[in-house]
Amino acid sequence: MSTSVLFDVQGPRAKRVTMILNVVAVLLVAALAWVVLQKLGEQGQLEPAKWSALFTERTWGNFLIPGLVSTLQAAALAVVGSVLFGLLFGLGRLSGLWILRAVCTVVVEFFRAVPVLVMMIFFYLGLARTGLVQPSETPFWAVIIALILYNGSVIAELVRSGVYQLPKGQREAGLAVGLTPSQTLRSILLPQALTAMLPSLVSQFVVILKDTALGYIITYPELLASARRLGSGDGNILQTLLLAAVVFMVINSVLTFSAGRLSRLLSYRTAGKTKPLHEAAEGGKTG
Repeated sequence: MSTSVLFDVQGPRAKRVTMILNVVAVLLVAALAWVVLQKLGEQGQLEPAKWSALFTERTWGNFLIPGLVSTLQAAALAVVGSVLFGLLFGLGRLSGLWILRAVCTVVVEFFRAVPVLVMMIFFYLGLARTGLVQPSETPFWAVIIALILYNGSVIAELVRSGVYQLPKGQREAGLAVGLTPSQTLRSILLPQALTAMLPSLVSQFVVILKDTALGYIITYPELLASARRLGSGDGNILQTLLLAAVVFMVINSVLTFSAGRLSRLLSYRTAGKTKPLHEAAEGGKTG
């Protein structure tokens, strides 16, 4: 009979106690849900009219779909820009020139440390004062630039850590066949690192999509801002925010599922290990 090395196997008494605790926890959660629903009912939040208004052509055609399009548009441009930024500065941190490594390290660490919302507000005010873009487009570009700088810095660290996590024999093999260090990096190490870190990149894309919701603070008409405007006008802001949350959850769940599938499908195509974003970031700090 095999025994667990992590914990002792529960006896009959411990199993009964665990079952009782689980039942009590379920009852407490059910009681809390009942109290919340009762309070919502007393305030008229469960009236059918407030919920049926979410499924009208006006709600989706004038508010939610335009907001979703704005969210996906900003997220798509931010993803492309972040990947380019991450590759550029990630390779810079792997350069043989110390001055280039130092500059790229300072840039990456600086933008990783600054909150995204602070950068959005900074660029929103800065672009408005410089007049480089039309006033109506200022929130759009402020959101995109902030997302690119922050998430691009995270991706740059992913690239660096991904290369360092490859077996040393990969680099040595490239040098042994006559390739220069830079050629070895571009031809052997970088392709494998990107394959290994692809699930983490997809997870970072989820972060980009969610962070577009911060744009409502600088008046960018993304999904959350559109839902708030709709709910404030119709008097059902709780319902519209819940619907917006469900839309975000569906999109993020699809991306997260895709990241898990990629992790399993691509694990055999690289000498590195495919892993979630938080593990990759921790590995990069020790690389």
